[in-house]
Amino acid sequence: MSLPLLVIWGCIPELAKNCIDMTNAGSTYLGIAVGAVIGGIVSWWIYNRQAKTSRQQDFILRHINHLEEKNTKILTNLEGFAKHHEQILNNIFFLNEKILALDKKIQSKL
Repeated sequence: MSLPLLVIWGCIPELAKNCIDMTNAGSTYLGIAVGAVIGGIVSWWIYNRQAKTSRQQDFILRHINHLEEKNTKILTNLEGFAKHHEQILNNIFFLNEKILALDKKIQSKL
């Protein structure tokens, strides 16, 4: 059905046998067809690259989230260790004060 329409609108030697030279309409149709093919290929290529980039970004974001969770656990553990060490240090200072006080008592009795 489209073949007779193209032949009516202009002489396209590729479609009609009686044409000698391509007309402006024929070159327009051919340009549109070639442009559509090239546009389709470029659009597919862009879509394919964007899909690949999107998959890589998703993988990287998942990896970053995993690392962030690990870092949060490590920071929580470090905070607990810091509190524990601070308690031990305070106990050592308190014990040192008691030892010094005991030493003073012993020294004063001698």
